[in-house]
Amino acid sequence: MIRKAIICVICVICGYTSAAAQKFALVDMEYILKNIPAYERANEQLNQVSKKWQAEVEAITTEAQTLYKTYQNEVVFLSQEQKKAKQDAIVAKEKEAADLKKKYFGPDGELYKKRTALMNPIQDEIYNAVKDVADMRGYQLVLDRASDTGIIFGSPKIDISSEVLRKLGYAN
Repeated sequence: MIRKAIICVICVICGYTSAAAQKFALVDMEYILKNIPAYERANEQLNQVSKKWQAEVEAITTEAQTLYKTYQNEVVFLSQEQKKAKQDAIVAKEKEAADLKKKYFGPDGELYKKRTALMNPIQDEIYNAVKDVADMRGYQLVLDRASDTGIIFGSPKIDISSEVLRKLGYAN
């Protein structure tokens, strides 16, 4: 029992001393991204195309709703064949809207592809700049203070965001 306690204490001390020897830094990705014009342009482009595609989907959805309302108003006057034809047309229009929505906004949709094409080069450039700064200054770990809710306080002394922006060629 005492032997286990001594081993645990030794492990804790060794773990603490090795963790204490490591150097950490913080970056604020929100701050960095706000100061990169290419990111703002890409975001604006994504917003515009998203609005355009959303309008297309909504137009087809509205057509389906109009068909349905017309059907409801005329249903008492229609034969079985006419009812079936109108119902099929409504279902087809709803499917068209759903398919278009999936094409544009689905997991592998056009918006995802466009976002990837526009944002990945920017993110790669930032990653490389962070890595260069970390290597140059001997940091073993760099945390993003903007996305990590586990960081309660981070000293401005270890925030390398401005240095990363300078490395990217953006004066702040």
